[in-house]
Amino acid sequence: MNFRSALRARASSVLFAIVVPASFSFHLAAQNTGDQADVDQIRNLISDYATAVDTADVTLVKKIWSHSPEVSFIHPLGHEHGVDQVAQNVFAHLMGDTFSERKLSIRDISIRVYGDTAWSEFYWEFAAKLRKDGSPLATKGRETQIYRKEQGQWRLVHVHYSGMPVTEQRNGF
Repeated sequence: MNFRSALRARASSVLFAIVVPASFSFHLAAQNTGDQADVDQIRNLISDYATAVDTADVTLVKKIWSHSPEVSFIHPLGHEHGVDQVAQNVFAHLMGDTFSERKLSIRDISIRVYGDTAWSEFYWEFAAKLRKDGSPLATKGRETQIYRKEQGQWRLVHVHYSGMPVTEQRNGF
């Protein structure tokens, strides 16, 4: 190996040693942005949201959601406006009246904080039993949530969820 080849091999090794860890750390850093205390508060809010789904707890819903008129929730069965519609139509009726058991498992959470506004993206698995006959239901999906900081506390202002991507040709349009 001549000097030029050895230098090129050494430069490639150094570049590899810098680029691979840097891209790995960028991937990790891209998961969350903003002050860690805000990210932690929002992560706790997401946990409370899952608990509200699991328990169909309207009181918890009204604690974690904003009470502003801009509140909305888009889901495959409809579009709710205001915390009262969200609490009644999604949590009390859809979750509470439709299912006798519910478990929402959330994974791959990504949180972005920009001042008094933030959003999260995550994937979920929902396992439930239909109240009418006890038959099981299992679905998977993804969700985006938008938050606003109100009087020092993060509150949900919007949720949009959907099923997993459709991969067959001519589907999902």
